[in-house]
Amino acid sequence: MKKVIYLLIAVLTATLLITTLRDKDHTYSEATEAAIAASSRPEALRQLLRETDRNLREEMEYLIAHMPAADRDTMPLTLLHENVTYAHLARTQYAWAKALPIEVYLTDVLPYHVVDEVRDPWRKELHTLFAAAVDTCTTMEQAIAAVNANIPRLTGVEYNTLREKTNQSPRESMRQGMASCTGLSILLVDALRSVGIPARFVGTASWHDNRGNHSWTEVWLDGQWRVTEYYFPSQLDHLWFMDDAAKANPHNRNYAIYATRFGEAADWFPMVWCGDDSTAVEDLPQTIGAENVTQHYIDLAQQQRNTRMAAGTHTELRIAGYAERGKNTHSSHRVAMGVDVFCGTEQMGGGLTSGPLRDMNDMFTLLLPKHTSYELRYYNAAGNLCKQIVTLGNEPLTVEVYLND
Repeated sequence: MKKVIYLLIAVLTATLLITTLRDKDHTYSEATEAAIAASSRPEALRQLLRETDRNLREEMEYLIAHMPAADRDTMPLTLLHENVTYAHLARTQYAWAKALPIEVYLTDVLPYHVVDEVRDPWRKELHTLFAAAVDTCTTMEQAIAAVNANIPRLTGVEYNTLREKTNQSPRESMRQGMASCTGLSILLVDALRSVGIPARFVGTASWHDNRGNHSWTEVWLDGQWRVTEYYFPSQLDHLWFMDDAAKANPHNRNYAIYATRFGEAADWFPMVWCGDDSTAVEDLPQTIGAENVTQHYIDLAQQQRNTRMAAGTHTELRIAGYAERGKNTHSSHRVAMGVDVFCGTEQMGGGLTSGPLRDMNDMFTLLLPKHTSYELRYYNAAGNLCKQIVTLGNEPLTVEVYLND
């Protein structure tokens, strides 16, 4: 009996010694220690770190040190563990992920959330869905196109403003089969990250003409951030809203463009869905880090315009809105109408026609490829969708749309 007792004591002593040595090896960064100390569950976080494999510990430490305080106190730790496990799997599985600088991986592949959406366990599910889509890809650019080309089919999610809410998580969007631009952007960011592609959420609180906010996605490719969006698998940087982005204002938070940033950030993202039409942008939650990228978009849009004009491949489509047919000679006849321009199923642009207080020469204008037909879509005063086909030739074209059609 004594031998059994001595054996148990020896085993317990050895276990304690191993645990002590293991804890001694766990030297955490000052940021991690500070985050743990500030949490309402420090022991649970320390236990999570102790139970995390050594090859995953750097990722787990980074998340604990930089995650929002509310998540650190309340988020299921099993979700955090699954996120780290599958992020690391993607980094080891794909050549483009292996080649990423560690900082890019930590800030734009590893994070488990995009903005303030519900924290659900999306990473394993999306990795399983999209692995087959990218397995034959040999470059990150091919993988980006593959994810975006397949995302509506694989997730079953399409654009629809009848969705339950704006800031939907991937599972919320997939359950409904629909999302608006914010939910689609969250889903696309997470799908890209699930296969080791750095991605971040970008948006503006309002376009220059006050017709509302918009959200989209950027991917990190060859050392720079490139613009993409749900439904645009083959295009980077050439999106329908670039003319609007060119008119953004980097010095006015209402009209600036921001890109989210996980962890330390010099600025914050204006989550307009957290307020209503009367909420000032300064009164919105300031919990999601961001950087002001407005000037980049202004410069990019101007560069694209100059290139197209010099090449002679594009010309201007000018759209004027009036209340009544036959009444188009005075500024008082003009009305501000929302018009979207499509080429087939692809949106080429959208905006507001100029109202009665604007100069008669001031029109909603898009620079579009020549010798192509386009469909204008707008709603009349009765709320009916109207469609008008126009064909651009070699010269600029001015067309009129009517509110009371």
